[in-house]
Amino acid sequence: MAASPAYGEEKGGSSSLGEPEYGHDPASGGIFSSDYKRHDDLKEMLDSNKDSLKLEAMKRIVAMIARGKNASDLFPAVVKNVACKNIEVKKLVYVYLVRYAEEQQDLALLSISTFQRGLKDPNQLIRASALRVLSSIRVPIIVPIMMLAIKEAASDMSPYVRKTAAHAIPKLYSLDSDQKDQLIEVIEKLLADKTTLVAGSVVMAFEEVCPERIDLIHKNYRKLCNLLIDVEEWGQVVIINMLTRYARTQFLSPNQNESLLEESTEKAFYGSEEEDAKDAKAEAASMAKRKPYVMDPDHRLLLRNTKPLLQSRNAAVVMAVAQLYFHLAPKAEVGVIAKALVRLLRSHSEVQYVVLQNVATMSIKRRGMFEPYLKSFYIRSTDPTQIKILKLEVLTNLANETNISTILREFQTYIRSMDKDFVAATIQAIGRCATNIGKVRDTCLNGLVQLLSNRDELVVAESVVVIKKLLQMQPAQHSEIIKHMAKLTDNIQVPMARASILWLIGEYCEHVPKIAPDVLRKMAKSFTNEEDIVKLQVINLAAKLYLTNSKQSKLLTQYVLNLAKYDQNYDIRDRARFIRQLIVPTEKSGALNKYAKKLFLAQKPAPILESSFKDRDHFQLGSLSHLLNAKAVGYQELPDWPDEAPDPSVRNVEVPEWTKCTSREKRKEKVEKPFYSDSEGESGPTESADSEPESVSEESSSSSSSSNSSSGSEEEEEEEEEGSGEQSEDKEEEEKRPKRKEKESSQKAAPGSVGSPSEEEEEEEEGAKKAKKKPPQGRKGRAETSSEEASASESSSSGSDSGSEAEAKRRKAPPSNRAGPKEISLLDLDDFTPAPPQPIPSSSVVSTSLVTDLEGLTLTDTSLAPTLLSPAFGAVRTYELLHRMAGEGLSVEYCFSRRPFPGDPHMVAVQIQISNNTDAEVKNLRVSEPKPLSGMRIQEFPEIEHLAPGDTASVVMGIDFCDSTQAANFQLCTHTRHFYVSIQPPVGELMAPVFMSENEFKKEQGKLTGMSEITEKLTLPEKCQSDHAIVQQVTSAANVGRVPCGANNEYRFAAKTVTSGSLVLITLEQREGAAAQLTVNSEKMVIGTMLVKDIIQALAQ
Repeated sequence: MAASPAYGEEKGGSSSLGEPEYGHDPASGGIFSSDYKRHDDLKEMLDSNKDSLKLEAMKRIVAMIARGKNASDLFPAVVKNVACKNIEVKKLVYVYLVRYAEEQQDLALLSISTFQRGLKDPNQLIRASALRVLSSIRVPIIVPIMMLAIKEAASDMSPYVRKTAAHAIPKLYSLDSDQKDQLIEVIEKLLADKTTLVAGSVVMAFEEVCPERIDLIHKNYRKLCNLLIDVEEWGQVVIINMLTRYARTQFLSPNQNESLLEESTEKAFYGSEEEDAKDAKAEAASMAKRKPYVMDPDHRLLLRNTKPLLQSRNAAVVMAVAQLYFHLAPKAEVGVIAKALVRLLRSHSEVQYVVLQNVATMSIKRRGMFEPYLKSFYIRSTDPTQIKILKLEVLTNLANETNISTILREFQTYIRSMDKDFVAATIQAIGRCATNIGKVRDTCLNGLVQLLSNRDELVVAESVVVIKKLLQMQPAQHSEIIKHMAKLTDNIQVPMARASILWLIGEYCEHVPKIAPDVLRKMAKSFTNEEDIVKLQVINLAAKLYLTNSKQSKLLTQYVLNLAKYDQNYDIRDRARFIRQLIVPTEKSGALNKYAKKLFLAQKPAPILESSFKDRDHFQLGSLSHLLNAKAVGYQELPDWPDEAPDPSVRNVEVPEWTKCTSREKRKEKVEKPFYSDSEGESGPTESADSEPESVSEESSSSSSSSNSSSGSEEEEEEEEEGSGEQSEDKEEEEKRPKRKEKESSQKAAPGSVGSPSEEEEEEEEGAKKAKKKPPQGRKGRAETSSEEASASESSSSGSDSGSEAEAKRRKAPPSNRAGPKEISLLDLDDFTPAPPQPIPSSSVVSTSLVTDLEGLTLTDTSLAPTLLSPAFGAVRTYELLHRMAGEGLSVEYCFSRRPFPGDPHMVAVQIQISNNTDAEVKNLRVSEPKPLSGMRIQEFPEIEHLAPGDTASVVMGIDFCDSTQAANFQLCTHTRHFYVSIQPPVGELMAPVFMSENEFKKEQGKLTGMSEITEKLTLPEKCQSDHAIVQQVTSAANVGRVPCGANNEYRFAAKTVTSGSLVLITLEQREGAAAQLTVNSEKMVIGTMLVKDIIQALAQ
């Protein structure tokens, strides 16, 4: 009993007072520490009202999880903060929930409504985290909610959220495989996604859910090949492995004619002419049966686009490309992977292990590939044993008559190593070299025999085993070696070695008739102390000697068999009974006795020493199954090549006719890129589908020939063309300038003449992009204007880049060609008084006059200065900013003037009308403390010092809404009061009109398909069926420009978002009766969806 108080004291001593005991580490949770007070400080911090404390607590909790500590008891305290408004806290709460939601499902389910709200959060990280947590709650009851969330996230405007949706698909599939059909629809939608962020994740989902649905890949094959270089590394690995399997089912083997060629080269050196003639005929017949192999352009596209990834810093990517080339490339091209794989041997030992496993397999079939890098496989003393053994394997595979002497010298040094397993492997490698290369067999045997005198027993034992195998090839010549080995039975104690010697003496006892009985005598003496494997060989030796030399060995054999009869091991007892019946004739022994000699002394084939990697190549290289040499769970077999190529047209993406280059545009390309023309003709049929070749020269040759391969490749080529053609465009600019000067002078002479609508539109587009403005030119012939349209369409090709390109061109222009200050006539509006525009029924609504369109471009600050209300204010829709009751007599209205904001082209100009309805003067009217959301910017209007009673002032302020319809909040202040106000833009005011030709419109629309296209059907009311009414309603709903259209029943409009410059294309097609179809194409899917609603609402009024 005396021990108990001591135990109490040792434990802490305070337990009698009922106080809690603490372990040394508060998070350790040791057996003797009481857990009920753990993490109390963290729980208090999480319950506090201060975000800073909550943030600190969450950081500590996440750090605990990272260190592997258990923080699951904090779940209730953490989950309460899922609705916290602080984004940083929210992110960390979601990180915690992803880790513990599966363990604490009941508590996580209580917060499911919060996660659903999180899916609608404006912050993409929160939306993604909410989906991640939702998919981590593994409860079948919420499968429909998860399905709905994944479908919504798959259409999200953020590629990061779409990527998370792709990650959630396999989780939902593992929870409920019945959802497969719906998930395949989502996968199909995400496979059409053009962003590199999503590609890898959706292919991973495809591999998990429906790897057999190869038809989903057809249309996306070329896009995946072209995106591959920009996808993140782990995505690249998944896509390459998937495309390897795809290619094996869709293309013919590039090495199918190789067997024929090999047969023809290996003719007998000395052959009669008749035989040669027969062979030639047979060869011709077999060649006639086989068509000459032409590689599919898509097969070539895959090989070409994966080749640059051999230089990736990620070993897994290099390994994936290497296996792709090994399984898919023609033999002549596989060699490129050797250098990349050898580079990986400088990496960590884990990476080396995997790479060497694959190199060992490859080096059996493609030995020549690695021969130049022989020295890279030499063994270092610092290498781990498993790496050494794999390098030995590779060296043995690469051994041939030219390099065998070098390799054997290496092996000689390896035998002196202290690593016993490695030495044993080296001796086996020497044996393999001896069997494979006949001329060094004797050298190897002599070397191995010398090793028999080694002090190390393991070395001797391994040598005996290898010599035994070698001697089976030429036993008659090596009786001396057998005698030498028989003497070793006294010294060698390793069971396998003793068994090998006994087998050799028994097998070739005729070659050593004097020594064999003596060896049996010695072995009979020590029989009871031997290992089982040795005992079995002693019995065999006794039986063979009984059959060949019964005089000397009859009694010994009977003695050994009697010992074996009472052995503890039943195998040995059985063997002894069996052999006794077989060799010792008795009355009971049957007919087998006659054949005993044939049974025991039959000629045995020499063993073939093969690499353990010989048959591994039926597993896909780089896979876990290949590494283990056993089929792992989830492994998909590499399909065999098809006998006939499947239809290649399934990979053709339907490109509308109008996206193909016109002959005029092709001619222009040739003018812009003269240095490409030499190689353009060389690109053969195999390159037609490629768009991203490995080198610059190939890039140039394929870019023109592959313009129609896929929508993805078209975009890339256009960027290349614009980049390379800038210099030549500058030259064209220089040539055009003298002509423009002449036209300017004629313009001044005849101010009444006005340019054609298409020219005016082009001039306005140029005006919006460049600081240099030129006056509208006189009316030209139709051919000239259309060619100018084609050139203008190329210069303003895609959204946001066009402005910067125009800027770059302007900077590049030489100063000698720049006009003096007098030439900027358009910007000096005092000197320029144009006539009113001619009435054009289709586009009169788009721009009321040239003056109003150009008013916003003046260099002076008149538009910023407070002025009286301009007459244009009443023509557009106005919104109330401050009611006169709330503003105590001050009323404020605003409208979107649809003019470029002078201070910043990325801001929307908002015209504000301030009316003083009081009896007193209002002073110091200004904007104070603008609080825009993240990314938004507000350019305040200049302060209005005083506004007399009854007066109205109009000012312009600029707001960068970041292409969103969220409100911009700020304070409107006077000398006495502050009013909180907010401006929320309709989606149609977030854009500026773009003027383009019909061909250019179609070309851009062709790029914005799939998820970027929103289509709605509607019925037009009677009053809204005329051209004028339709155009008026669409342009009132959105600030867009009319695009000319050849069809009578179709209306086209184009604009670009003010902030990012993303194109928004609107097509309204009238059908039979009052039916119509509205299509909006835009990268910004949210803007597109809202715009469709607004336009339908405007047309329905």
